[in-house]
Amino acid sequence: MIKNSAILNIDKKNLIRNYNFFKNLKSNIIVAPTIKANGYGLGDKEIFEILVKNKCKNFFVATLEEGIKISLKNKKINIYVLNGIQNYNLKLFKNYNLTPIINSLEELKIIIKSKLNFGLHIDTGINRLGINFKEIPDYLYKNKKINIIISHLASADEKSNYYNKLQKNRFIKVINNFNKKNIIYSLSNSNGSVLSDSYLFNMIRPGIGLYGGSNKNKLLNKKIKPVVTLRAKIIQVKSINKSEFVGYNQTYKTNKKIQIAIIGIGYADGIKRNLSNKGIVYYKKDKFRIIGRISMDSLTIDITNSQHNLKVGDYIDLINNRYGIEAFANQCNTLSNEIITSIGSRVKRIYV
Repeated sequence: MIKNSAILNIDKKNLIRNYNFFKNLKSNIIVAPTIKANGYGLGDKEIFEILVKNKCKNFFVATLEEGIKISLKNKKINIYVLNGIQNYNLKLFKNYNLTPIINSLEELKIIIKSKLNFGLHIDTGINRLGINFKEIPDYLYKNKKINIIISHLASADEKSNYYNKLQKNRFIKVINNFNKKNIIYSLSNSNGSVLSDSYLFNMIRPGIGLYGGSNKNKLLNKKIKPVVTLRAKIIQVKSINKSEFVGYNQTYKTNKKIQIAIIGIGYADGIKRNLSNKGIVYYKKDKFRIIGRISMDSLTIDITNSQHNLKVGDYIDLINNRYGIEAFANQCNTLSNEIITSIGSRVKRIYV
């Protein structure tokens, strides 16, 4: 049996607990997980199957290719494609039962000539994808092929940011013109879902919150459970004398004789190089500092003061239930979204 150099464990029970947390925010709320970017790096097909078994019937992906991949697992599930129709063959949306989200007036002119049902993305101020809220054509208000209208908050991770309320009010003003009971309305992602009940409407689109991240949102962080742990194997242990250098470009010099361990994970596996000479990893209650530059396939830690007799084959934690993806993201000065979506394909995914 091969002991993989690095292992990403995905806790299925906690994934389901997080899904149920969002479901319980409001009676009859539709929870439509965002599983784009390979399920935020955790495996889109696997996450899809786990959640479908727990009666989830709606999902969001970014691209047509992602939608087709998921649809092949189950064509009876509602799958919404956020990036719109682009220049794709519209028959592909029909053949795979995918709903495109329309983001521009140009796309709108194309889709209304087809027989496809579609969704509408209203840009209420993020100025990314979407049709500007001031430019919605009047003829759309009675269009019977629109089954979902969404928008996206720019600052949902900042509870007191005035922009959240501004966007919500713009969204309400637009959807009031439709006044159709059979349309789904969705404004919020994970962080938006806990701003207040007024942001929920009848669908929410959690992403990072499902996978155990909160983007420093204290309220969300208290409610969700950790889903991932990341471990990597010690592939060599050795002693380094005083005044020796570790790694590329002599960025770390020893001031005494030390014991080091080389860990089989590097920037090709998604470990940020800005953790060089400062990142912290763990073994049980021990903490170790990363020394020297992080390489493509490995990193080095100082284990001189370890309470344990560490050896080749032992696994070191980079992310665990005590020091989760938020703690790791803080070390890297980035978001938990970037951390888990960056974990490379060499890292073995195990669903426990």
